[in-house]
Amino acid sequence: MSTNPFQISTNPQVVALIESYPSKASSRLMKLRNLIFETASDIDGLDHLEETLKWGEPSYITKKGSTLRMDWKSKNPDQYALYFSCSTKLVSTFREVFKSDLTYEGNRAVIFNLNAAIPEDKVRVCIKTALIYKRVKDIERLGISS
Repeated sequence: MSTNPFQISTNPQVVALIESYPSKASSRLMKLRNLIFETASDIDGLDHLEETLKWGEPSYITKKGSTLRMDWKSKNPDQYALYFSCSTKLVSTFREVFKSDLTYEGNRAVIFNLNAAIPEDKVRVCIKTALIYKRVKDIERLGISS
């Protein structure tokens, strides 16, 4: 665990939005939110994570990273997603490293089924890599070992 002081700035509108979703979606998104917080708190040199709403979706921002977003959408009620900036190499690198262990949407998202557990170890790597993206963007495979 990091020895640096770590702070999370939260926006109460995020929890209100998540709680407005159907219970299964809400539960899964709260679990993913906690996974983001836990992962961020374990990153050496990361001292602040901001939780806010961007484009109406829960979003997570760091100074040295790329914004992460997550959401559930009624048009695809059996899934929820973790979104990454499509102008980065994040999703293409996850696809190269994790292959079919994760489900992808183009170069912008990792998709999860509401009725299945998420592969936490792999998703933690995705979260960490996004939160430190500016540090690793020039490293082969973003520094992820398979």
